[in-house]
Amino acid sequence: MKKLAIIGGGIIGMTLANYLDLKKYTVTLYDNPLGQATKASAGIISPWLSKRRNQRWYRLAKDGAEFYSKLVQDFTLPTSVYQQTGTLILRKDNELTQLAELASERKQQAPAIGDIHLLAAEQVHEKLPLLKKQPALLISGGGKLDGAGYLNSLRQRAANAGVVFHTGNAQIKQKATHWTVTTGANTEEFDAIALCSGAGLPNLLSSLGYQTDIRPQKGQLLVFETDFTRSGHWPVAMLDGESDLIPFDNGRILVGATHENDGKTDLTPTKAAFTHLKEKTLPFLSAQDFFEAYPVSYRIGTRAYTADFAPFFNTLPDTPTAVAASGLGSSGLTTGPYIGFLLAEYFNSGQKNWEDYQKPIETYIREISSL
Repeated sequence: MKKLAIIGGGIIGMTLANYLDLKKYTVTLYDNPLGQATKASAGIISPWLSKRRNQRWYRLAKDGAEFYSKLVQDFTLPTSVYQQTGTLILRKDNELTQLAELASERKQQAPAIGDIHLLAAEQVHEKLPLLKKQPALLISGGGKLDGAGYLNSLRQRAANAGVVFHTGNAQIKQKATHWTVTTGANTEEFDAIALCSGAGLPNLLSSLGYQTDIRPQKGQLLVFETDFTRSGHWPVAMLDGESDLIPFDNGRILVGATHENDGKTDLTPTKAAFTHLKEKTLPFLSAQDFFEAYPVSYRIGTRAYTADFAPFFNTLPDTPTAVAASGLGSSGLTTGPYIGFLLAEYFNSGQKNWEDYQKPIETYIREISSL
């Protein structure tokens, strides 16, 4: 039986650990959760109406959203972790008609988008009472994921299956036909390795002589504890601007998130983030005192971005025993589980079913000596 190490217990690493063939591998997962993007996140799984021109990214996001039906079944995810409640999209009236046409067009290749409805102002307020009476587009296939809940659920499942977990910073070295992973005073050898450490990937790969196109971005999400008892059944809302409204059970309403390039790996909650999200969200809300009426807390994490805002996940150049994945950005909850599954397929069967989703790995990871 081969030994495999996973560095990084975020959405890719944890999904990978749960889809690996444990009759073929013994698996050890090393994780430092400080600043982890998935743990701090909650988001909308609804990529179909994105106007990004990167067709590789769209195929990945589309297939990642469709993959959730398998994911929920395979892992028996509770509704507190993932729930398909539909997505409300708020835009100017003339834009809504165009989006409805785009949705109908894309549904031909993406049936997971579900039903498409242009809603009148009164209908929107009925479906999501937090919103003012305003028209919106509803697509029934949209869902929401609690990042921390997802990780907790999959960690327990993996531990029950025999995956070993270590917490802390890991250092790696390549030695002939194997890999070594060191945490503190402990060093262990592995036959294969998966590097899924998000914004921490450049530090890991620099020790192997690679330069990595990854830059960190700070994200802050606001969590309001309200008295809305039926909030778990409400749809999510993509507002016209830089804010989303994500209702969960028991009155927990999430608003966000920020995209702070200057913040990088800083995890300090800021008043500026609260003010920014309030300004972007308040024009759409029915209660103008919402941001002051309820207790609020912050979720803060560090996203990983590439120069072209596209993720990568592949074997290292000329190194079939090691894979690296990062650069998910703000679409990580949509694409991350599917990437983890594809990486598991590679280790389980040797198949690389990912060429259509990304550029060559050399676009993002290069040997320092060749620069």
